[in-house]
Amino acid sequence: MKIKVLVLMLLAAGAVFAQVSVGIRIGAPPPDRVMRAQPRSPGAGYVWVAGYQYPVGNRYQWHQGYWTRPAYEGATWVAPHHDGQQYFNGYWKGDRGQVNHDHKWDKSKDKNRDYNRDHK
Repeated sequence: MKIKVLVLMLLAAGAVFAQVSVGIRIGAPPPDRVMRAQPRSPGAGYVWVAGYQYPVGNRYQWHQGYWTRPAYEGATWVAPHHDGQQYFNGYWKGDRGQVNHDHKWDKSKDKNRDYNRDHK
C-alpha cells in the first residue's frame, strides 16, 4: 500500500511540473510579392524594410514594405525568414539589444513606426 501511495504522489508531482506545448505548423510562406518600384525615402536616417509574409493564425499575411527609422541609432533590420521548418520574425538588432516589430504599430500612419520603441 505504501508503494502505491508513493507512486501516486510521484505521478501527481510530475503532473504539476509537467509542461505541455502545442504548436501549429503552417509550412513555408508563399513567395514574396514583386514590387515595381521602391518609394522615395522620406528623408535622412530612414531605412527601407522590404515587404514580407508573416503568420496570422493558420495562414500568412502580406506586410507591405515601408520606410522607417531604426528602433534606435545604430540598429540594423534583420528580415523575417523561414528556414524550411520554422518561421522567424524580423527584428532590429544592435548594441542596445533586440527590438521586435509589433504589427500593432502598423495601424499608425507614423513613418517612424519602429523608432524609439521600448527595448532591452
